[in-house]
Amino acid sequence: MGALTASLIAIAGLALGWITIEIACKPCLDQGREAIDRNLNPDYDPDDDDPRLPLNPNPTPSDQTAYVDSSSTVAKTV
Repeated sequence: MGALTASLIAIAGLALGWITIEIACKPCLDQGREAIDRNLNPDYDPDDDDPRLPLNPNPTPSDQTAYVDSSSTVAKTV
């Protein structure tokens, strides 16, 4: 009877520990799970996540503009 009680207490402790870790680390775990899901998805294209790309995949001639890299800066020297 003592072994059964000890095993039930151990299982309950492990379950409570797991729940505590899930609640405490939820943002980090969610980001990691999303990354794993994206990696395992064969239809996922990382190029679709580039924020510098235009939103319209088939631009009309009036919508076409020159691509400008927003991360570059211009410095004026005197």
